[in-house]
Amino acid sequence: MRHGKKFNHLSRQSQHRRAMLTNMACSLIEHKRITTTVAKAKALKKYFEPLVNRSKEDSTHSRRVCFRYLASKEAVTELFREVGPKVANREGGYTRIIRTGNRLGDNADMCLIELVDFNEIYGQEDQKKKTRRSRRGGGKAVEATAATEEAATEEVVVAEEAPASEEAPAAEEAPASEEDKKKD
Repeated sequence: MRHGKKFNHLSRQSQHRRAMLTNMACSLIEHKRITTTVAKAKALKKYFEPLVNRSKEDSTHSRRVCFRYLASKEAVTELFREVGPKVANREGGYTRIIRTGNRLGDNADMCLIELVDFNEIYGQEDQKKKTRRSRRGGGKAVEATAATEEAATEEVVVAEEAPASEEAPAAEEAPASEEDKKKD
């Protein structure tokens, strides 16, 4: 009986599974995001997050433990130099799984697993959301900025139209010269 055994074996022997997770963890450290199946991503998350937790404290023992799981000097070095200091103030949740749909060949659930602090897109959205609108007296300032934006757009439209009108006579002259060549 297999009561209480909730470990996902991913249809692999233990050595194959460990080698696969090691390679995926090294790729995740190197590229900061990888595309894989949802089941593998969930298994990788359980395998990878304790290593990132260890990388917060840069000691010889922590490096040796991480090297035992990663088996790549370059990956361990990058983990302790880049990833560890960047997530030092975060308590957990170092990876994010984003589902991307199904694979064409076998209809497997695919996803993107990435390091949370290394995604520039989510960081920029947080900065934009910090501005907020007030219901008091802000209408006049908003109308003034809208009027200046409209004026700037009109200047751009006028500036774009002027070169187009200058280019048009040059284009008309060119066919006339070709007709002269045909007559000669």
